[in-house]
Parts: sequence; C-alpha cells; structure tokens
Amino acid sequence: MITVSREKWNEIPLLVVVDAEKSGEPLPVLTYFHGYTSAKEHNLPLAYLLAEKGYRVILPDSMLHGDRAEDLSTNEMNVRFFDIVGQNIKDLQMIKDTLEEKNMLLNGRFGLAGTSMGGITTAAALTQYPWIKASAILMGSPKITDYAQALVDQMKSSSDFMMTDEEVNAVYRQLEPIDLSKQQDKLYERPLFFWHGEADPVVPFDHAYSFYKEVVPYYKNPESIRFLREVGRGHKVSRFAILETVKWFEMQL
Repeated sequence: MITVSREKWNEIPLLVVVDAEKSGEPLPVLTYFHGYTSAKEHNLPLAYLLAEKGYRVILPDSMLHGDRAEDLSTNEMNVRFFDIVGQNIKDLQMIKDTLEEKNMLLNGRFGLAGTSMGGITTAAALTQYPWIKASAILMGSPKITDYAQALVDQMKSSSDFMMTDEEVNAVYRQLEPIDLSKQQDKLYERPLFFWHGEADPVVPFDHAYSFYKEVVPYYKNPESIRFLREVGRGHKVSRFAILETVKWFEMQL
C-alpha cells in the first residue's frame, strides 16, 4: 500500500510518498518541486507511480505556496519569483540533510525534478549540488538569466511594476551563479531528462531545447541525456510526460 504522510522538516511542509512496507528502510529518493502558484499535492500522481517502483518521493511546498502561502498580490508574487527559486535551492539541502539524519536515503541515490518553476529550480540546483544523481526538467528553463529578462520585459508592461533598473540588474547578477547555461561543466555528465511542449506560452520551449543541443555532444553515454518534445502541447504536463519521467528515474536512479 502506498502511503502519503504530511510532515514538516525544518519548517518546510512536505508530503512523503512511499510504499508502507518499505517506509522504514533507506530507499532511493526523488524530490519533486511544483510549479508557480501550484502546490505539493498537485504532483501526487507522479509520486504514486514512483513509490510503486520502490522510491521514496518528497513533495515540498515552495515558499509562498501551499501551506506557506501568504496574502500577496499577483505583482508581489511575480517580483518574488526568483527569491522562491533561491529558497527552493536552500530547502533542497535541508531535505537531503534530514533524509540522511533519518537514514532514509539509500547509497546517496538522490534525484531531483520539477515542473515549470520547479524545473527552473532543478536546473539551478544542478549548479550547486554535485550529489544530485539524476534529474528531470519538465517545461522549465536551464537559462534562468534569459528567462528573468523575458519576465521583466513582460512585467514592465504592467502599471504595477515598481522595480528600478538598478534592482533589475541586481537580480540578474544574483542569478548568474545558478545559471546552468553559463556553467555547463557542472552537469558532470549526470543523467538529465527534458520534457517540453512545443506550444508552451509561459516558459519558452527553445530555452531547454537549445541548451540540450549545446550539451548533448559532451555526454559520452547518449542514454544519459534525453529530450522529449510534444507537438501542440502548451504549458501543461501530459500523462505521457509523467509516465516517461517515471521510466527515466527507474532507469537512471
């Protein structure tokens, strides 16, 4: 039987999804970050499928989302987008530390994935944590600085946009150290999976696809990197994408 436990680790609300018969054992772990304005519960279908395969799945709420939500306007949330990504990266270290303290992680087999903002988090985290063994980016961007510039251009059209040019440039500078596209060597040929809909109007398809084409020649094992594209698919993860992500981690983690 697959169980879902609502827990709080270091003030991070999360769900732990695992086969009840294996819950007391160290297991390979996948942490999955949700998208912008979403919440941890929305990724339970994927977590269930992975738990059936013998994985422990951790679904955290990002800052200002789910059980951590605050009464903020849309504009206030938009301005905090990259603060949320930064906090996700910090939360990830806390999650791994807690797994090790609880003896829940088997042989360092720690995987990371996410949707949209969670995919952006995944790419950024790869620049910081060499202990991530395998990852998947679903409709996210590994070009976080380029994505920030596109968001700022979009927000500038709103009368509510309050950031100065100096503040905007400060955001760009803060993103450089976690921009995977600017430090591709940090991949270390670790298994990396992409899924993206070609008609995505929110996160540009080309960010992920152009990055993939740039880095794939550096992988000695072609089975360690994969890009799945769906024609006509917008900013919504398909069942096909979920099933292929589960297969990816079953093979690589």
